[in-house]
Amino acid sequence: MQGNTVTIDDIRAAATRIAPYVHRTPVMSSRLINAEAGCDIYFKCENLQKVGAFKARGAHNAVLCLAPEQLARGVATHSSGNHAAALALAASHFNVPAYIVMPENAPASKVAAVRAYGGEITFCESTQAARESTLEALCARTGASFIPPYDHPDVIAGQGTAALELVEQIDPAPDFLIAPVGGGGLLAGCAVASKALLPGTLVIGAEPAGADDAMRSFRTGQWQPQLAPDTVADGLRTALGQLNFRLIQQHVDDILSADDLAIIRATRLVWTRMKLIVEPSAAVGLAVVLSHPQRFAGKRVAIVFSGGNVDIDRLPW
Repeated sequence: MQGNTVTIDDIRAAATRIAPYVHRTPVMSSRLINAEAGCDIYFKCENLQKVGAFKARGAHNAVLCLAPEQLARGVATHSSGNHAAALALAASHFNVPAYIVMPENAPASKVAAVRAYGGEITFCESTQAARESTLEALCARTGASFIPPYDHPDVIAGQGTAALELVEQIDPAPDFLIAPVGGGGLLAGCAVASKALLPGTLVIGAEPAGADDAMRSFRTGQWQPQLAPDTVADGLRTALGQLNFRLIQQHVDDILSADDLAIIRATRLVWTRMKLIVEPSAAVGLAVVLSHPQRFAGKRVAIVFSGGNVDIDRLPW
C-alpha cells in the first residue's frame, strides 16, 4: 500500500494472493430484466462467492497480508453478517482462531454460519460502543489482529478484485459500473480498479434511501454520519468508512438511491427471472437502474450482486 490508500497495483497483488481461496464468480444477464430496465445489464454474481458474499475477497486478502507471527495469534472482528463468516473461513485455512464479536440480536442464520466456519463467537449488546469495547478487550486478551469489516486498505484491495475480474469478463467495456455502498469497501475497491482500467466507464454507488449517508457525504463533500438507518437492505445500514469516503470522492462519479419498495421489487425480479438468490442489499444496484430509467436507457450496465445470504424464514415480501 502507498500510505493509507489503495492502488490498482494493490488490487492486482490481492487478486494473485487470494486466487487459491476464492471463486472467480460468473457474469450473468437476463433478457427479461433487460427489457424491463431498458438497458443491457451484466450482473457480477458475488452471491455465488465463498460464504455467499464478496466479503470473502477482502477477508482473505487481509489475513494473507499478516506477518506469520501475527497470523499465529489469530484474527478478530466485530460483525453481525457476512464479514464475520468470511473471516472465520479465511482463518480456518491456516488453522488459526477467528474471534468474532456479534450483537446479541444477530440473525440466527448468520450465527450458525460463523460457527460452521469455526469462528469463536462472543456476544455483546447491540450497540456500536459495545461491539468496539468487547472487541478491544478480546484483542488485548488473545493478541489477535483486528481485521475491520470495510475501512482498511487490505480489505478494500481484496474487494476491488471483483471489478478486476469484471473488466476481463465484459467486452466491450460497460458504460456504467454500479456497486452497492454500505461501509464502502466494495464500491471504493471497484472504483479504483475500474478507473484505472476502464477510464470511460462511469462508476455509480447504489444506496438505500433509508440509509443514505454515503450519498449525503458525496453530495456535500463532507463525511456525514449514518442517522437511524431504516431499510430492508440490512447489509447497507452501516456507516461509511473514512478511508472509503476519500477513495469514493476520488474515483466515483455519482451515488444514487432507491427506496425499499424498489429494492424489494428488484430482489423479486432476480429471484423469479434469473432463479438466483440475492439479498436485498445486493439488489440495490438493479433497484437504482429501475428507479432512474432515463439515466441508463440503452446503455451497457455492469452491476455487482454483493451477496445472497437471506434468512429464508423472514423474506422481505
